[in-house]
Amino acid sequence: MTAAPLGARRLWPLRVAVLTYLALLVGLPVGYLFYNAFSSGFGAFWHEVTQPAAVSALGLSAKIALVVVPVNTVVGIGAALLLARRRFVGRRFLDLTFDVPIAVSPIIIGVALFFAYAPLGSWFGPWLARHGIMAVFSPLGIALASAAVSLPYVLRSVLPVLVELGDTQEVAARTLGAGAWRRFLTITLPAIRWGVFYGVTLTLARTLGEFGAVLIVSGNRSNTQTMTLYIANAWENNANELQSFAGAVVLASISIVVLVVLSILRSREKSLHVDIA
Repeated sequence: MTAAPLGARRLWPLRVAVLTYLALLVGLPVGYLFYNAFSSGFGAFWHEVTQPAAVSALGLSAKIALVVVPVNTVVGIGAALLLARRRFVGRRFLDLTFDVPIAVSPIIIGVALFFAYAPLGSWFGPWLARHGIMAVFSPLGIALASAAVSLPYVLRSVLPVLVELGDTQEVAARTLGAGAWRRFLTITLPAIRWGVFYGVTLTLARTLGEFGAVLIVSGNRSNTQTMTLYIANAWENNANELQSFAGAVVLASISIVVLVVLSILRSREKSLHVDIA
């Protein structure tokens, strides 16, 4: 009867250490951010976040996310199906390629994209420029950078689910005459839906919060300034710190909402795994 309380007491030092570490790295900085953003009152905060430059930056970030998230979702699901259901030459290479954005700094990804697609002195940039396409210093460049850094998340969320499920139900449906699209829509997609939602949530958060790669390819101009670049510029100028605090709170609030959704999806995913088991 006393084993559990003794074990719980032994865990207290670990709990205190973990909570202290989290407070120092996350709790205090985020609390300080919100405190400074609202230190002059909600009216001042609202005035800053409704400035034309802030609205434009947030709007561009939202537009980029609306393009990048669906594209990476489709690519991630397709790649997961290939890796889970097929054996082919280059399979291992494809699997490793999706992990490059996790292993490599976003700055390096941005530099690589710049030298591949810059209008002058790059591999593909001059050809694109001759056809009226600007792949850097444009929203297209921001979309490319954001897509690159957020590429792995849907795949890495869906692939383990597909491997665990196996293909028994899909094979049975095929023997009964169901086509590929029907099998995917009625069997595969419902089974992996929580993995997809989990990956989409991570992809959205990563796309909205990207800075390093976007900084390199955007040129940080007025028409290519995302919310993260807007915050950095406001901070560097030091003309109005409230501007940077307010912008940071907007992105932080979006991230917190995304994390809450992510937590809900995670619990649903665990419940799904229990049901499958």
